[in-house]
Amino acid sequence: MAVPKTNTPNRIPTIFQCDSKGRENHTVVADLDGTLLIGRSSFPYFALIAFDVGGILRLLLLLLASPLAGFLYYFVSEAAGIRVLIFATFAGVKVSAIKSAASAVLPKHYSEDMHPETWRVFSSCGRKCVLTANPRIMVEPFLKNYLGVDVVLGTEISSYKGIATGFVASAGVLVGRNKAIALRRAFGAESMPDIGIGDRKTDFPFMRLCKERYIVPSRPEVRPVRHDALPKPVIFHDGRLVQKPTPLMALLIILWFPIGIILSILRVLVGSLSPISLTYYIVNFMGCPITVKGTPPRGAKSSSTRRGVVFVCSHRTVLDAVFVSASLGRMTTTISYSVASFTEFLSPIKTSRLTRERTKDAQLINDILDQGRYLVMCPEGTTCREPYLLRFSSLFAELTDQIVPVAIVVKTSMFHGTTARGHKWLDPFFFFMNPVPAYEVTFLNKLSPDQTCSAGKSSHEVANSVQEMIAKTLNYKCTNLTRKDKYRALAGTDGLVGQQPVRAATKVIGG
Repeated sequence: MAVPKTNTPNRIPTIFQCDSKGRENHTVVADLDGTLLIGRSSFPYFALIAFDVGGILRLLLLLLASPLAGFLYYFVSEAAGIRVLIFATFAGVKVSAIKSAASAVLPKHYSEDMHPETWRVFSSCGRKCVLTANPRIMVEPFLKNYLGVDVVLGTEISSYKGIATGFVASAGVLVGRNKAIALRRAFGAESMPDIGIGDRKTDFPFMRLCKERYIVPSRPEVRPVRHDALPKPVIFHDGRLVQKPTPLMALLIILWFPIGIILSILRVLVGSLSPISLTYYIVNFMGCPITVKGTPPRGAKSSSTRRGVVFVCSHRTVLDAVFVSASLGRMTTTISYSVASFTEFLSPIKTSRLTRERTKDAQLINDILDQGRYLVMCPEGTTCREPYLLRFSSLFAELTDQIVPVAIVVKTSMFHGTTARGHKWLDPFFFFMNPVPAYEVTFLNKLSPDQTCSAGKSSHEVANSVQEMIAKTLNYKCTNLTRKDKYRALAGTDGLVGQQPVRAATKVIGG
């Protein structure tokens, strides 16, 4: 994009004036906050890590330390302010926990704040380097796994026996001259990057080492890069916080937290003890609106002579089956694998556990259907927060032709009601801690006989067809990713109950 030339007082051209064509053999180095990212503050990302590794108390500590950090940053030195944020966030935390949070939580939020003009130039270059004052341990997973950055130079944190001390390594915080020193060490005096991009005066020392220099001016109206313009979409992510916590949002979260706990316990207990025929009205009355679309089937009561119906749902939270039952106004049965025992105990509907042995699971489902019961199941096998559907297991299609697809949308404003790395028994409580958590349940038409296996279709064809129907309704994308892919990416496991991580979380396949 070409704009009229408006150089800064230091006569450094802006990023808008940089030509991105023919850069395949060039090397680029860019700062992160305010340069590659639109936002100039790193506080939200420290806050995400703080809440993930230390909960509400660690977030409170960070928020209390932020005025001191801000004063030091703007009136003493950038390095001093960043040291305060690092200490408040990392002191006493396992390095492995920091790495896990950086890989599973931050990529989603970083990807939503990419500066379009910087990315235009940055992505056009053959070799890419990011030079930032942020701890390398925080930013490296996103930059390398999702953006394909070759070299990440950031502040190194100090640790003792696997525990972060809260201090930085001897090289110090990468600000000002320290950035230039780090760049020389990484590239050598004879092979400096072709393009240097920064957004503030403390970036000038490293920018002067590059053949071309560009500044990124602060423009509030700039819109971030679209997700589909990035090399990989962020399909899987973890962490409990829905929004990127600015200091004001962090304060609101802290103030709401005790209220949310009380409200959540009340909602869970009342919902658990209420008759399922009244759950729809009670849940709506308690501030959890349910929107029902489509026409749910109103079949005959359960009997030994009428085979049951399978409701095949997209999977958003552990409460999906409960809200589908509330929408139907009748008791259903759901099957689960990794739902916590405490969650099963609180469930107002019947639950049956899967074994992951196909023959036994098929017999379990057949027994439920032979009793004429409504069965709610989520063939994805795990939840996905983003607008994607994971691969559907075909088991349901093998066992019945009484199939009703159900598209589910969940809306939360403060906390996610799912986790891959945390305590799963807390999932329903975190969901109900939101001020107004909402469900939208859309019942699609029951499959006609010619859409099922009884018409000669394979079970995989039926499963894929149902997946596509739900995806079209929700405007989601279908994928071939599975539960195993999700847990390998976020937790370093295969998603087996009770399994401990045996390796670091890996790259997300396809994102």
